[in-house]
Amino acid sequence: MRRLFPVTDQTSAESDREWSLDELAEAYAYPAQAADGHWLRGNMVSSLDGAAQHEGRSQPISSDTDMRIFGTLRALADVVVVGAETVRLEGYRPARAREAFAARRAAAGQGPAPAIAVVSASLDLDFSLPLFTSPLVPTLVLTGAAAPADRVAGARTAGAEVLFAGDGAGVDPARAVTALAGRGLRRQLTEGGPRLLGQFIAAGVLDELCLTVSPTLTAGDAQRIAGGPSLAVPARLELAGLLEEAGFLFTRYRRS
Repeated sequence: MRRLFPVTDQTSAESDREWSLDELAEAYAYPAQAADGHWLRGNMVSSLDGAAQHEGRSQPISSDTDMRIFGTLRALADVVVVGAETVRLEGYRPARAREAFAARRAAAGQGPAPAIAVVSASLDLDFSLPLFTSPLVPTLVLTGAAAPADRVAGARTAGAEVLFAGDGAGVDPARAVTALAGRGLRRQLTEGGPRLLGQFIAAGVLDELCLTVSPTLTAGDAQRIAGGPSLAVPARLELAGLLEEAGFLFTRYRRS
């Protein structure tokens, strides 16, 4: 049996005490040393019936505590890797510096906020958005060597840094992870979408999955948390942590 670590402290007289951000940061700390020199963590939310979204967005199946953990995971990361479709659907903005994590990031040799790395083959992105024009840390764009030259130029003109991680138009997931690590961005976090997460899973480069199980039912035909071709052999993960609040389960699984 694995221990259930509650979001509220059940051992104290104040049984409804909310965990501090420092306690969450300790619970979700990246490994001190990763076998490959980097660690890719996924963070997703799913309804009880497997939906990763409702009406195209994840917010309706999330919660305040889910968002606290979401913010904590971002605050621990060197880079947040996200697919272009998710950038468009979720209205991504630059990551912000958070005073509550400033000392922790400084002690770890990190900048004030994680970089955002957008994965896109076509570079069909609005480079006038604040994500590209006014981030605290320059936004990265991961694409393939055959990406449209005019779109590459547009990304660079907007202030983004373009990294090539594939010989064709698309991005090779393993090369993307390695390219980011080569820039010192070893603590990696992906927030999807489902297609990008599926690509990382298929390539065997996902080290950890933080999955919030929302006590909701949506029915319909919404995407699962990971899409794309199925694995020939299902990948088995082991439970590394579990928190609960108001029926939400905040799970953390790692590769065996």
